[in-house]
Amino acid sequence: MIEFKEIRYKNFLSSGNQFTKIKLNQNTNTLIVGQNGAGKSTILDALCFSLFNKPFRKINKNQIINSTNEKDCVVEIDFNVNRNEYKVIRGIKPGIFEIYQNGKKLNEDASAQDQQKTLEQSILKLNYKSFTQIVILGSASFVPFMQLPAAHRREVIEDLLDIKVFSSMSEILKNKIKDAKETVKTLELKKESIADKIVMQQNFIRQIEETGQNDIKDKQTQISECEEEVSNYNESVSSLLQKVQDKQQEIEQYTDASDTLRKLGTFKGKIGNKKQNSNEEFEFFKENSVCPTCTQTIEETFRVNKIEELQQVLSSYESNLQEIEDTIKKEEEREQAFFGLQREITKLQNEISQINIRISNANKSKSTLEKEIQTITTRLENRNIEHEKLSEYKTNLRQILLDLEQLKEDYGYYLQANVLLKDDGVKSSIIKKYLPLINQQVNKYLQMMDFFINFTLDEEFNEKIQTPIHENFSYASFSEGEKMRIDLSLLFTWREIARLKNSISTNLLIMDEVFDSSLDGLGTDEFFKIIRYVVSDANIFIISHKNELHEKFENVLEFHKVKGFSQLKA
Repeated sequence: MIEFKEIRYKNFLSSGNQFTKIKLNQNTNTLIVGQNGAGKSTILDALCFSLFNKPFRKINKNQIINSTNEKDCVVEIDFNVNRNEYKVIRGIKPGIFEIYQNGKKLNEDASAQDQQKTLEQSILKLNYKSFTQIVILGSASFVPFMQLPAAHRREVIEDLLDIKVFSSMSEILKNKIKDAKETVKTLELKKESIADKIVMQQNFIRQIEETGQNDIKDKQTQISECEEEVSNYNESVSSLLQKVQDKQQEIEQYTDASDTLRKLGTFKGKIGNKKQNSNEEFEFFKENSVCPTCTQTIEETFRVNKIEELQQVLSSYESNLQEIEDTIKKEEEREQAFFGLQREITKLQNEISQINIRISNANKSKSTLEKEIQTITTRLENRNIEHEKLSEYKTNLRQILLDLEQLKEDYGYYLQANVLLKDDGVKSSIIKKYLPLINQQVNKYLQMMDFFINFTLDEEFNEKIQTPIHENFSYASFSEGEKMRIDLSLLFTWREIARLKNSISTNLLIMDEVFDSSLDGLGTDEFFKIIRYVVSDANIFIISHKNELHEKFENVLEFHKVKGFSQLKA
């Protein structure tokens, strides 16, 4: 059982910088009153925020902190679970989330998400939806059980009956089924792979034993062909090398042709220059009898003799140039012969290079064949090793088949267990067992509030309602006051079921403005009888605007606003 002892909060919503402290287990029933906005319902938000990190009403988290102080928003709650004392501290600016068990801080290194999971699943053993169904009946953001979707109704019932463990088991089992399925697939692939290896190894051993010698003979034949090919290539290379040598000897007589041509070209240029100079001088004496520079008369005999002399020189130059031209022509022919021989030598050397590549390739092929012969010979010598490999493959295959058989058997069990853990399995049987009790309790509380209808829930938590004047009626068809009676009956029933299961029963029951809108005078009186005589083991808090209710309660807490801050009147 959870016994809530005290809640404290400051800078939370409209509360100021001093802690507002409320004892939760001191009185059997307590009335909380105050004007609108005085802070009556803040206890609901502080309670839900401290335990589940969100307020009861629809308030954004950034609006929780007091807008005046804007820091040091803290909510603390003390409670007992069985014989352990707990304290939860949660704050904003700075962010705080601490859980203490018997004075010792828990999960100091855990994330806030993991701490919240521990608080809900291991300590409180209920979540926000279940908490608000058995502890709080509110008029603002509270969603009554009958207005919850079917999935959420089931979630609340599973929490109350403490059978959510089956849902957790189902999730674990789903993961096991998924893992088993993946493992089966992996083992099937391994099985196929090893089976292929066995076939390949058997073929390999057969190939070694049946074709090994033949392969060696074939490869030896190929080696002989390679050697013969190399020998023929070597002969061709020798023949080509001889031709190259002959050509190199022949080319020696033409090696000076290019140098001679260069010398003849230089000599030809010099004679040509001399011829040009002599020709200019010849033209001068031929055309001039007076020196154009000094205007002196050139003696005729001298001029004639000079002309004859220059004619002889020019004739000599012409003869020399002709001889040089003839010689150049012969040297050019010799140079062409040199270049032709050079091209032939290059061609022969290229042929030698190509043949050498073939010789290299043939030698490589020979070397490869020799290695293959060595490998085949080694395999023939080590056949026992290959047989051992085959035996190892077969052993591995047998083990995989055994593992596969065991895993498929486990997989079958998982599937059967999964059927039991589904919503229509074990959980459905447990819910079916408690449904008569649930329906009985609901109708008992309805009758205690003078609401004489027959209200039943089926296994899908859909209601069936019969009234004296209506055979089939629904929750939505009733007035707000009648709906409130049903909601209260369900709330008391959930608490009774929780107490019966002793898994998530609690001393705390808070109702917000129950008397202010929906319940009429008669319903109010009957409700007081229930909380006074029937729900006698709880600490009940009623939030109301009605001051005339004071005398009906053991304790009254009155909130009022002082300078904009909510304060609890002393």
